[in-house]
Amino acid sequence: MFKTFLITSVATLAVAGSVQAQTAPGRWSVSLEAGAEFPVDGDVHGGATARVPDLGPLNPALAGVDAELRIQPRSFDDIYGEGMSIGAQFAYEMMENGEAFGTVRYMKADEGRVQVGGAFVPALNATLPVYGIFSDYESWAIEAGYRQYFGNGPLKPYVAGRLGAVFTDKISATFEIPDGGITIADAPFYDSSTSFTAGLDVGVSYAVSDMVTLQAETGIRHITKLEDDDSAIGGLGLASINNVGERTYMPLTVRARFAF
Repeated sequence: MFKTFLITSVATLAVAGSVQAQTAPGRWSVSLEAGAEFPVDGDVHGGATARVPDLGPLNPALAGVDAELRIQPRSFDDIYGEGMSIGAQFAYEMMENGEAFGTVRYMKADEGRVQVGGAFVPALNATLPVYGIFSDYESWAIEAGYRQYFGNGPLKPYVAGRLGAVFTDKISATFEIPDGGITIADAPFYDSSTSFTAGLDVGVSYAVSDMVTLQAETGIRHITKLEDDDSAIGGLGLASINNVGERTYMPLTVRARFAF
């Protein structure tokens, strides 16, 4: 329902922009932007329970010992926390208070380590903690949208909607059971992915001069799921845990806009 609302809202803004585009055209501008991203919803991996009949292939000292892997879901907030973004934007002033824009953005969140569950070992009658170390989340986004300003002074609030595509790099994971001397290093987890994105923004714009404008905005953005890679974890019965990868986040962005 959230995604339907988001896409419908963006489409409505786009239609409004196309109607207003029939008025006199204005100027072009180019902007540089930077900001932070705060996860709101979405999991890096889901949960699953899988029996491993013999731990010997993972640690020869445990040959013949069985275990049950109990993996719990972990969110983007659990693993990555806040990320950062930088980008550039071109905009065309369709009328005095409305513009169409296109954006290219680079996004990154540093690798994260977290306990992802436990391995219950009947022979020990104990559950050993399982940790996951996930590589950096890095992606590029290409978006197009429409921004509507309100008011006539140098300080103007605005709303905007955007649609686009996100290209995310491969993500690998290292799984460790320290108490069992087991490490599965650099296991492929997500393949290079192309996802759909949509967002709504609210912000304020201040015209320093006729040519230079400063903007600050926030909003809500959604990115659809990533492409899973089960080549390493499938054999452990964990192929289902990376059938996720959708994320929703709140950006905080500052932008310097130069008209020409």
